[in-house]
Formats: sequence, structure tokens, C-alpha cells
Amino acid sequence: MGNQILKASEIKESVSIVDLLSRLGYRPVKKVGGEHYFQSMLREIGDEDNGPSFTVNDKKGFWYDHGKKFGGNIIEFGIKYWPGATFPEVLQKIALESGFSADTSRIQPVYAKTREPKIPHYGIMEIKDLGHSAPIMNYLESRGVARVAEGRLKEVYYYVEDENKKRYNFFAAGWQNENGNWVVRSLLSPLSLGPNAISFLPGSAGQLSVFEGFFDYLSWLTEHPFQPDSILVLNSVSNLKAGINKATGFNQITLYFDHDPAGRKATLDFITAIPHASDGAHVYEGHNDYNDKIVAEQSNYQQIR
Repeated sequence: MGNQILKASEIKESVSIVDLLSRLGYRPVKKVGGEHYFQSMLREIGDEDNGPSFTVNDKKGFWYDHGKKFGGNIIEFGIKYWPGATFPEVLQKIALESGFSADTSRIQPVYAKTREPKIPHYGIMEIKDLGHSAPIMNYLESRGVARVAEGRLKEVYYYVEDENKKRYNFFAAGWQNENGNWVVRSLLSPLSLGPNAISFLPGSAGQLSVFEGFFDYLSWLTEHPFQPDSILVLNSVSNLKAGINKATGFNQITLYFDHDPAGRKATLDFITAIPHASDGAHVYEGHNDYNDKIVAEQSNYQQIR
């Protein structure tokens, strides 16, 4: 790879999160099945972490901080771990720390958030209205969106087959994208069951609110329950071009993208393509995204009760 440009997707597919953490000096407290449990290395000084609340599923290439209520792939870990670094610098740090063999001086900036994992061998067993699964409702409560989720999310029961045709059953909260495929969310992983695409909810013909993720939309909805806007959810910044195409024709467009490098670049690219679009991310200043704001406010409210 000496003369090739290193891409985020190459790091994501080739570098083990557990190995990177080991090289950074972190060891798992325990391992249960495919899950490695760590003391969180993403907490600020003074934050309590009474147990191993940071989990890594290396086979899926996914980590989750149960205290902070966010997770992602190895690139998104790097963005959180080195918050002052630019995206190319994050790629370079991961490559250097992990011993990834590449010409890191040729790293090019691309969107940090690659397409969500797509499962090749899966099947949907049943779709139900919310209310049948306590774990799903507890998860939605933890994300601060249970109150507005009714009628907008479903319970998705699905299975995944491994390379040996062994079947594993799962359930999660989910919604459909524009192609009719289901996007699911649970504590374990964000997944797209089938090819990823944007989700569009028609409303006002003149007003459009655009979000990176569906939970950011639901978070916005908790504060704007009667807003008539049409809603566009990218489901991944890799769908930005499709989102821009869908937004063409709306007179008023407000963007609610993340405060990370990928979200800021997506905002700039969107406004470059449609100059009258405006950046609404200031409403959750101090938080990475709209859902982080809602979760933090919910946590503060519970602490003072």
C-alpha cells in the first residue's frame, strides 16, 4: 500500500479496535462471548465509571460507551479519543498507533462516517408496533425519545446467519428508509438491513428539516411537537448527495448535523450545493448532536428530582 491513498474504509476494515486499545494501554476487564468490557477511556476527569461500561465487539467492528450513550466504529472512536484532531490527523493517529502499514502522509480527508454495516445473511421474522418489548422501550427511554417514538418506530425482529449458517435472533427499534429497507437501533449495534438510503417523511411543501440520524429527528420532535416541516434523515452522511437531491425545491431548509468533522463537512457541502440552507446545529452547542443534548437534559432532570 506504500503508494496508495489510505482511506477510512481501509482502516475500518483492517484495524482491530481491541488491538488499538491495547496499544494505547487499555486492557479489557472481562470478556463475555464476543464482547470485551473496558473501563471507559472516553470519560472526562471526575466522571464516575464504577464498572466496565465500555464494550467492544471486535467481530462487528463496533464499540459502545453505555455511560455516554454513544458508540460507533474505529474511526468514530478516534474522533472521540482525539477530539482536537482533524479528521486526517485521526486517521493518521489510528494508523500509526496500530502499526497499520500505509503511507500515512498521503491520507485524504473523507467523511468519517462510512456506510452503516449491512448484513449479507439476514431475515426479518416479524414487525410489531412499539410496546411488546420492555428492553426496546427501556432503550428508547435511555435515549430520551420514547414519548415521541410511538407511530414513528417499530419493533423489528430479525435473524442473522454466520458463515456456518448458524442463526442468531435479534430485536431492535427500527424505521424504513426510502428503499423500504429497515434501519435498526439497539444497545448492540446500528445496522441497515439491506442497502442503506435516506428516509423522507412528507410534511410542509416549503419547510424541510434535515438530520443525520433518526434519533436526532426524534430528539428535535420532543422540542417541536407541532412543527409542520417535512423531514429528511440521511441515515448516514454517505447519503449526503441523495439528501441534497431530495431537498432541492424546498424554500426553507434547516440542517441539524453533528458537531464532529464529518458532520461539519456535510453541513458545508450541503450549503455549498443549496446556499439558502441554514445550519441549525447551534441549538445543541456543547453536544455532539441533538440526541446527546436531549439525553444530557434528561440526565440532569433526573438528578435534581
